[in-house]
Amino acid sequence: MSFSPLIRQLIDALRILPGVGQKSAQRMALQMLERDRSGGMRLASALQQAMEGVGHCTQCRTLSEDALCPQCADPRRDDTVLCIVQSPMDVFAVDQTGFRGRYFVLKGHLSPLDGQGPEAIGIPALLARVEGAEALREVILATNPTVEGEATAHYISQLLIPRGLIVSRLAHGIPLGGELDLVDGGTLAHAFAGRKPMGG
Repeated sequence: MSFSPLIRQLIDALRILPGVGQKSAQRMALQMLERDRSGGMRLASALQQAMEGVGHCTQCRTLSEDALCPQCADPRRDDTVLCIVQSPMDVFAVDQTGFRGRYFVLKGHLSPLDGQGPEAIGIPALLARVEGAEALREVILATNPTVEGEATAHYISQLLIPRGLIVSRLAHGIPLGGELDLVDGGTLAHAFAGRKPMGG
């Protein structure tokens, strides 16, 4: 079936969303046009407002409508701990654990082949943030447990340890409720390397 230019344009626009292929985009477009035009107009308005009104926090670089995001504007948070994450989505994930420190959001991970060097992901801004934080004692590296995430964490740790900071890495290993025979070898190796004694 061939679609008219405006419908094709809508389908193509919907395909930029992660996990949305051709068929899903077609279903969404036709659903809005056939059954929910008011919902489609609300979506269009919300998209336009978000694209124009959402920028980045000047302190931690997460997505924010204001100069300071809610986490950075909160004076009750712990200024002695800084958690470094790869994306704004990670801020929300970590915050749900009850973490009450501060954040710094990288723009991805180091990947020289993709042109993602230290400047591209914000290492100079991170160093400026660390230099200006007198109360800071510990930095938690919460980059993803991928090859690139590990390389990024290692690179950052080499820059921060000489500054006298405690630099820690999120633990990796067996998921809660997991079974050993279902865990891949790399994850199991990380779990063994990160084992710790049990108190008694």
